[in-house]
Amino acid sequence: MLQKLDEFYLQQPEPNRGFMLGLRRYILDFDIHITEHWKWKLPFFYYKNKPFCYIWKEAKTGQPYLGIVKAEQIEHPLLVRGNRKKIKVLCFDNNVDLPIDLVDEIFKKLIKLY
Repeated sequence: MLQKLDEFYLQQPEPNRGFMLGLRRYILDFDIHITEHWKWKLPFFYYKNKPFCYIWKEAKTGQPYLGIVKAEQIEHPLLVRGNRKKIKVLCFDNNVDLPIDLVDEIFKKLIKLY
């Protein structure tokens, strides 16, 4: 039987499946201290056992986004708070390549907060 994490990704329709799997691989490869867990019925990533970010999708559009913990402590024009208190999101277009440089820039700022 597949783990809930694997099931989550495999149940996503394309192009979300491929995009989210690529994002997952990128996050896990970013730093050896990042681990993936199944929390709140979604893939949640921890940095040194502390909440870091999660992958989810926009309810209306179905587009994937990255929810980023501690993002209220950094400024970036593409991070959106919306009605969230502590988490900002980075929205993606699943029809284009993952913006590696952008995610890299944000993750490097975040890692300094831990």
